[in-house]
Amino acid sequence: MKSIFDEVSFLSSKLITRRYSTSFSLGIYFLHREIHNPIYSIYGFVRLADEIVDSFHDFDKKAMLSKIRQDVQEAIEQKISINPILNAFQKTVHDYQIEWELIDTFLNSMEADLTEDIHDVASFEKYVLGSAEVVGLMCLRVFLANDGDMYQRLKPSAMKLGSAFQKVNFLRDLKADYQALGRSYFPGIDLNSFQDEEKAKIEKSIAQDFEEAYEGIKQLPSNSKLGVYIAYIYFKHLLIKISKLPAHQVMSRRVRISNGRKLQLMVNSIFKYQMKII
Repeated sequence: MKSIFDEVSFLSSKLITRRYSTSFSLGIYFLHREIHNPIYSIYGFVRLADEIVDSFHDFDKKAMLSKIRQDVQEAIEQKISINPILNAFQKTVHDYQIEWELIDTFLNSMEADLTEDIHDVASFEKYVLGSAEVVGLMCLRVFLANDGDMYQRLKPSAMKLGSAFQKVNFLRDLKADYQALGRSYFPGIDLNSFQDEEKAKIEKSIAQDFEEAYEGIKQLPSNSKLGVYIAYIYFKHLLIKISKLPAHQVMSRRVRISNGRKLQLMVNSIFKYQMKII
């Protein structure tokens, strides 16, 4: 029965999510159970493409990205795929009316990682749109269960949240991206002489993204508000921790939030939610 394969497909996406991201897994746990599988499927799909460009160095990345684009198109058209990750994702696409434009924009950014190592302002904004902001919009489609009016109202905030998450990741992973992958995402920054003033300017921009995103989080329905808020709080505190370090230390190590601190942040977030502070 296809229902069994669909179940296995979603479990595969869940496994990928939990293996690759403890922070997003924690956030998903606090979403309403009915939307766990759709969000797992979105993360599973984007992780699949992201791994191609970030990890599969001994293989033909361009060919694999081309193949995943073709395969996901066919999965959506045929409403099935023998690839369990794509099978789960196509079901979510149909159930929540996720536009092909969002998927196409995401894949375009993944392809850009193969050819663009240094970004100017225009290419950086285009990359963040595809790699993060549209992913936020895919999730928003699920959270709002096809409420088109609410989607349009919260769309800018969802994009800002995706942007903030991605930029925090860029800051946290400066060393790995630059030294291992040869990438420099932030425009106009020479990472060979990364300065505190440049770092502070980036952090100010991210803080503004978080501020605008929070206005949308407060308006999310009960099925998703707490889970999204916990992810927001985790990444915001990651930014705070990074901001306390000089630029040269950010370039020399990967900043993390301890499990104990994550637990504290989670408990505080639950308390605020229950007290209707958010």
